[in-house]
Amino acid sequence: MLQIPLWKRVVIIGLCLLGLAMAAPNLFYPRVEAHNDAVKAFTESGAMTDTQAAAKAGWPDWLPSGLVNLGLDLRGGAHLLAEVKVAEVYKARMDSLWPEARKALAAERATIGAVRRAPSPDDELRIQIGEPSQIARAVEIARTLASPVVTLTGVGQNDIEVTGQGDTIVIRLSEAERLATDDRTMQQSLEIVRRRVDAAGTREPTIVRQGTDRILIEVPGIGSAAELKALIGTTAKLTFQPVISRGSNPDANPGTGNEILPAADEQGIYYVLDKVPVVTGDELTDARPDTDQNGYPAVAFRFNATGARAFGDYTANHIGEPFAIVLDGKVISAPTIQSHIAGGSGIITGRFSVQEATDLALLLRAGALPAGMTFLEERTIGPELGQDSIDAGRVAAMVGLAAVVAFMIASYGLFGVFASTALLINIALIFGFMSMISATLTLPGIAGIVLTMGTAVDANVLVFERIREEMRSAKGPARAIELGYEKAMSAIVDANVTTFITGLILFVLGAGPVRGFAVTLLIGIVTSVFTAIWVTRLMVSLWFARRRPKQLVL
Repeated sequence: MLQIPLWKRVVIIGLCLLGLAMAAPNLFYPRVEAHNDAVKAFTESGAMTDTQAAAKAGWPDWLPSGLVNLGLDLRGGAHLLAEVKVAEVYKARMDSLWPEARKALAAERATIGAVRRAPSPDDELRIQIGEPSQIARAVEIARTLASPVVTLTGVGQNDIEVTGQGDTIVIRLSEAERLATDDRTMQQSLEIVRRRVDAAGTREPTIVRQGTDRILIEVPGIGSAAELKALIGTTAKLTFQPVISRGSNPDANPGTGNEILPAADEQGIYYVLDKVPVVTGDELTDARPDTDQNGYPAVAFRFNATGARAFGDYTANHIGEPFAIVLDGKVISAPTIQSHIAGGSGIITGRFSVQEATDLALLLRAGALPAGMTFLEERTIGPELGQDSIDAGRVAAMVGLAAVVAFMIASYGLFGVFASTALLINIALIFGFMSMISATLTLPGIAGIVLTMGTAVDANVLVFERIREEMRSAKGPARAIELGYEKAMSAIVDANVTTFITGLILFVLGAGPVRGFAVTLLIGIVTSVFTAIWVTRLMVSLWFARRRPKQLVL
């Protein structure tokens, strides 16, 4: 057992050197971080400023540049807990269903009479017919609009429920469709929030669903919660709607199927619009900052095939009429259609600044949130508080390390020095592996590393105590060391496997700080087993081969 083959020695030493090399950039964190930012900027834009070029030159490209990302509690940043207004999606669904229902029922007008939309709650569509005696026929027609629910739990159910009450058809979403809609809304909201945050260039954000209708958003490095809310808080809902009229009287009755919206850049001016848009922002495939024909900031856009066809058909049939571009309930532009706009591309003009045009393009490109959000909780964690956490964690780690090293040396002498050296290598391996996978270090993660320092020497304690027992049995030093490692192996494996399973459960079922603790614990278990069994054994083997002691002082 003491004679470790050459290839194993090379592998052990190579892994240790690799871990030290990967961990080293964290000793020069600001410089390497600036270098990485400059490289990223060059990759995305193909150009660098003088400052970025200097930052890139501050760290050699041929050296490892992976870093352990600092979490919200260490770097500072913003924390938001948002509630998604899933009920808004029900209303949008009912509004989009009305044109289809009107068309289907109008085909039977000779039988069921006139058809009109009646006032109703947001999650219902109520339609009155002229012939109450034909309500059964009207309900039958309306039920042809139903579609199967596309979920495993909704197999065999339709997406809408249709009933008749006197002369009124009542259409509402089925329970199965509500659940499916809620899930789709949350998934879409999560994805769009993630796109917007990623597009802003933030590092390692945490964006997770909590409960049925809430999203937890934590973004390290961002200035404040207000800045984060400005980035993700708007729905950025874009629609292109026909204009009925324009004026300054907001109290005018818009009529059934119409709505009154204010102009974004003209105080006191309102537009009466058809509620049903011709195309929406959901059909956008691209949006980018641009300039109009006068050189003012604007946003160029492009539709998908469906949107392009609808947009082209409408502009061809309504030349000379105004057409409103509506963003988040305000008319930002209402140009007159001059000609048929084919190809599905166009430009949004308004009184934008360059930054406003850039932000609008970003929001439209990321997609529209399916529903609005209410922010239930918001916190800004300043970088000073994060630095305090780092300092406190550093002190705790240094004290823990010193105590463990002192105990091991006092208890086991030279073998304690071997164990302490392996412990330092173990810490470097933890940071090296976390740098390789771009893991995020949080304050609980530091606690996991401090805990690992104590548990990392457990395997050495088991081995050394076993060697002592073998020495009492009158075994020679070489045989005692051999049997010590051999007989302690099963206990070491059992102890670490059970701890690893516990850490894995914490990682899978936990969230936020719990997962941060679990990550460092899991990595620490793997590296500590490697250093305790192989690194210390290699050091003991090399020492024994050189000194050939007759007795062990242990």
